[in-house]
Amino acid sequence: MKTVSSFQTLKNNNEKIAMLTAYDYSTAQVLDKAEVDAILVGDSLAMVVLGHENTYNITIDEMLIFVSAVARGAKNSFIIGDMPFMSYNLSVAQGLENAGKMIKAGANAVKLEGCNDHIINLIKRCTESGIPVLGHLGFTPQLMNALGGHKIQGKTSDKIEAILESAKKLEEAGCFGIVLELMPADSAKYITENLNIPTIGIGAGVNCSGQIVVIDDILGKFTDFTPKFVKKYANLHDDIMKGVLAYKQEVKEGLFPSDKESFELNKEEKEKLFS
Repeated sequence: MKTVSSFQTLKNNNEKIAMLTAYDYSTAQVLDKAEVDAILVGDSLAMVVLGHENTYNITIDEMLIFVSAVARGAKNSFIIGDMPFMSYNLSVAQGLENAGKMIKAGANAVKLEGCNDHIINLIKRCTESGIPVLGHLGFTPQLMNALGGHKIQGKTSDKIEAILESAKKLEEAGCFGIVLELMPADSAKYITENLNIPTIGIGAGVNCSGQIVVIDDILGKFTDFTPKFVKKYANLHDDIMKGVLAYKQEVKEGLFPSDKESFELNKEEKEKLFS
């Protein structure tokens, strides 16, 4: 069974960390059987599951429903619950309480975005309370409005050094790893090489300690848009469409359900009704 220490062991052994998102019981079962290193119940579900335009509208109560579903499906995987927008920003007490709810719902750790004094204090309180924390730097979706949209981060040496400084603060505060999102590969490589804890890249090149992507993206199920950094390993949208159209046609033509998918009365009861 994967634990928080597994991340550091993988990094120390120069073995890449493979993470994916999951939002439901059956998908979590698949990832568990595939033995991925960790599952992130990401706030990206606001978009790919609930249909919102961004991640701002998901609440902590909604997140807990999906965390619980994933925890029921994945018995051996390390599960990280993504703390949604404004569920930890008002106070350390608020953040600690909601992080605790994530753990009670079945998560093994939580993920927090950014690095200011408040975040640092919250990370310390979480780790002191036995709640492991995964940090998140670079492009941070919950700060998208302040960043001016989906923009690549760490494009100059000064910006890279600033991100590294933040990463070191997160490491010192107790984070077991840090997500680096949407930055040049060389920038992420430099940051990764100057940290003791592992980095998990998403749109940050191959030189991070591991990778995380949205499962609906790589399986071709979510089609509203496809980020540049996503590789599609399947095309579930077209497969699902093909299956739905075949089902619809058979229903219209009276071919489904056939005798194979139907239950029959015994002969005596049938004769009572139709004789």
